[in-house]
Amino acid sequence: MKEGIHPRYEPTKIKCVCGFEIETRSTKKGISAEICSNCHPFFTGTQKLVDTAGRVDKFRRKYQKRKV
Repeated sequence: MKEGIHPRYEPTKIKCVCGFEIETRSTKKGISAEICSNCHPFFTGTQKLVDTAGRVDKFRRKYQKRKV
């Protein structure tokens, strides 16, 4: 590799909104994330259906009538 043209690859921390921190290496210093594997509903098993204007109920009524 040529000297002086590559960014520095140094240890850094990724901080999630939930407070979880991951130590890694990156060219950026101090990375922040909104969601991580520690607090993501898919990985924690606490997934919730968010009913926006009755869309979930409308979907259930529409496909409940069908027989497969």
